[in-house]
Amino acid sequence: MKSYLSPVVALLGSVTLLAAAACSAGSGSSSGSSSPGADQSLAIGLVAEPASLDFTTTDGAAIPQALLGNVYNGLVKQDETGKIVPDLAKSWTISADRKTYVFTLVDNAKFTNGQPFTADDAVFSIERVKTAWTTSLKSAMDVVQTAKAVSPTELQVTLTKPSNDWLFRMTTRIGAMFSKTGVDKLATEPIGTGPYKFGSWKRGDSIVLQRNDAYWGTKPHFGQVTLKYFKDPTALNNALLTGTINVIGTVQAPEALSQFTSNDKYQVIEGTTNGEVLLSFNNSRPVFKDGRVRSGIRAAIDHKALLDTCWAGRGKLIGSMVPPTDPWYEDLTGVVPYDLPKAKSLLQAAGATGKTLRLRLPTLPYATSCGQVVKSQLEQAGLKVQIDQLEFPAAWLTTVLKNADYDMSIIAHVEPRDLGAVFNAKYYTRYDDPTLQQALAAADAGDEATQVSEMKKAARRLAEQAAADWLFLIPNLMVADKDLKGLPQNAITESLDLSTLSR
Repeated sequence: MKSYLSPVVALLGSVTLLAAAACSAGSGSSSGSSSPGADQSLAIGLVAEPASLDFTTTDGAAIPQALLGNVYNGLVKQDETGKIVPDLAKSWTISADRKTYVFTLVDNAKFTNGQPFTADDAVFSIERVKTAWTTSLKSAMDVVQTAKAVSPTELQVTLTKPSNDWLFRMTTRIGAMFSKTGVDKLATEPIGTGPYKFGSWKRGDSIVLQRNDAYWGTKPHFGQVTLKYFKDPTALNNALLTGTINVIGTVQAPEALSQFTSNDKYQVIEGTTNGEVLLSFNNSRPVFKDGRVRSGIRAAIDHKALLDTCWAGRGKLIGSMVPPTDPWYEDLTGVVPYDLPKAKSLLQAAGATGKTLRLRLPTLPYATSCGQVVKSQLEQAGLKVQIDQLEFPAAWLTTVLKNADYDMSIIAHVEPRDLGAVFNAKYYTRYDDPTLQQALAAADAGDEATQVSEMKKAARRLAEQAAADWLFLIPNLMVADKDLKGLPQNAITESLDLSTLSR
């Protein structure tokens, strides 16, 4: 039996663009005491306001950004290196056949509705993903055969087959623990066991979270945190310059960073994320069923010039759906390199020259900026590109993500290890490839070495088949008050952990 025990030290959380990410670390088993800054408030500037507060029925990264790790805990979480560490489960064992997990739970956690957290709630939460969730991510729980409360503090989960992916997915939103009596108003009144409780939501402006004084772990420093949403990059920057906010959690105008780097009142942090900025293709459309068209589009894009033009050279070119922080990362930018003559030849051979493709963009700064560059470069290769702006999140989520009414789009996919989730026949990419699915299945069922080798095959398959184009990997780029502590270098989960921040 493998055994995983709580670490004794706390690790920094992480914040990422759009999904902003972080996991507080350590077991959190100590009840803690009120910190000196508990009566202080903090304001963080972000983009992409949630359309709802219920991530069980609404897709999009903005909801777990605000709530996961803050209002909701999971059994497990990730530290800033990507390692799975304890949360509400202080330890766990895995059977020799890798199908049965036994979790030992903390015994002092309560939901903000006053109900104690027990193994029955964990069973309820796991089963509810399979029965009540409607988002695309729910399929990660299909591998669970049974979940059983052995005692109030012992949970047994049995899988239908060995799965490397399942425990990792339990660190994401599908692993959030819910109260059996607190799921009636998830869209407006979330109830969890986390260090913060939901305070208020002023739609179109901000979400306020308040310190949970009954939190079972170490109390956070700030008594109140306001997540303030901006659609305009200049307004976001000005909010920090005027003291309206304390942190730019999602830098949207990297070309304007000099106004902060030259001012000793601020600190600038730059690291990496999981945020692959994807030029997605609707692979159900006849034009994209021809691999020459897909490869021609990829060859027509000068990725370095695009990055320099639309994101001030900040970020990393990757070439497929794997960030450098994953164990199976390889630089695949050379699989389909920039080659304009080849792009023209491929498109002409496929009969696509002169065709009009509809590029439907969310109203997000990076998508708007990079979309203009993509349009220009593809038109140089002989295509015609019509740009449509769709309000984000509501219009884009409905039109593109849900209904797949588009030819191409640009969006940052920030969920961790999301290659299989993004590229399948049911998702908006409509990408159906049995060879890819075979590699993913082998990776999930195999040992560690097999997982790495098969995931490398999957990533290379996507690149070689030109299933989409990976414009660049968004950096973790933040600006904050100089004296703010606990800000992360990298952001590799889908939550914005507020509990690590202090002055």
